[in-house]
Amino acid sequence: MTAQTDLYNRIAQQTATLVIHEYSTSFSLATTFLGAGVRQDVENVYGLVRIADEIVDGVAAEAGLSASKVRAQLDEFERETEAAMKSGYSTNLIIHAFALTARRCDIRVDLTRPFFASMRADVTEATHDPESFDRYVYGSAEVVGLMCLQAFLRERPTTAKEHEKFVRGARALGAAFQKVNFLRDLSADFDHLGRSYFPGVDLENLTDADKGQLVANIEQDLAHARSIIPDLPRSSRRAVALAQSLFAALNRRIASTPAAKLRTTRVSVPTFTKFWLAVAAWCGKVS
Repeated sequence: MTAQTDLYNRIAQQTATLVIHEYSTSFSLATTFLGAGVRQDVENVYGLVRIADEIVDGVAAEAGLSASKVRAQLDEFERETEAAMKSGYSTNLIIHAFALTARRCDIRVDLTRPFFASMRADVTEATHDPESFDRYVYGSAEVVGLMCLQAFLRERPTTAKEHEKFVRGARALGAAFQKVNFLRDLSADFDHLGRSYFPGVDLENLTDADKGQLVANIEQDLAHARSIIPDLPRSSRRAVALAQSLFAALNRRIASTPAAKLRTTRVSVPTFTKFWLAVAAWCGKVS
């Protein structure tokens, strides 16, 4: 590798790191617990999915793009991502960083295509039935967990049975993250973007019983994910434990918030609580 290529790669990956630090305090905090090599790959994955999400979540529309042009931008972003995964190069720094990780960690289009399909659904679908909801959650969140899993296990041989267990856990954690975000962001998604993700749930008249069922479903996903954490490589175990604990804490705060208030309040985990969860995760505990 020449010094010129090394510099370009470094700048691209620094850009991905900046994205996660600016967009998510929780994920940024968790990634600091990753081993150095794994950390950069996870940040590269986050950078790609975050920018793709921004294309469909309002920035492009605020710039005056129509829905068809937003979709065209997303389609082009996907095409360039796949081209970079093959060539190892992109003029887009975020895509270039992701391509480095995809090639290092054997992330293939069987994971990126469902992700982009879910992003396209945000442009074209305002509500979901059970089938489209499951498809959306898989593409928007579960595959992101599977991409990160590729980074976690890059230097860890696994048996077919072990790998299947890790896949189930990664998918469960990704699903839990997404469902928690749906509940936390009810106002932004429903009032501002016109989206209603949960099938059969009337968000305009969300009841505490509805919310309780959703919270319980999320807890099942979190419990499944929690069970595989002790078996993860040391380089990723603490980080995943912290991410799981942060979202479990957020789910508990949602559980204690009246359903009517969720429509107007974005629930968050206090900084003080995050600090103690980080300490616990560093000591090997998962909440």
